[in-house]
Amino acid sequence: MSIIVNLRYTGKNGSARAFADEMTSSGTVDAIRKEDGNLRYEYYLSFDAPETVLLIDEWTDQAAIDRHHASPMMQKIAELRDKYDLHMTVERYVSDEDGVPDKDEKFIRK
Repeated sequence: MSIIVNLRYTGKNGSARAFADEMTSSGTVDAIRKEDGNLRYEYYLSFDAPETVLLIDEWTDQAAIDRHHASPMMQKIAELRDKYDLHMTVERYVSDEDGVPDKDEKFIRK
């Protein structure tokens, strides 16, 4: 099991993209990826909402997320969110330990 958090950052005039760029170029993304319990930390651009950036953030468990939230990186993230005047939506999911069911495999091209 893992916990997957989808965060959508929305701004104006390219600010969400600039936020993701600064998170990456400042080394903050690399530091988060190295945190104990982080499984994935990836930004994606939306075709449907060009002022929105999606972050897929995956952790081994809630304790790992709690440690991340208590880390100094959260202050950096909050500062950048304010700098770029971003608003967020958040969705949380628990992974399916069984993966893709056999009946669905035929729809996946590998």
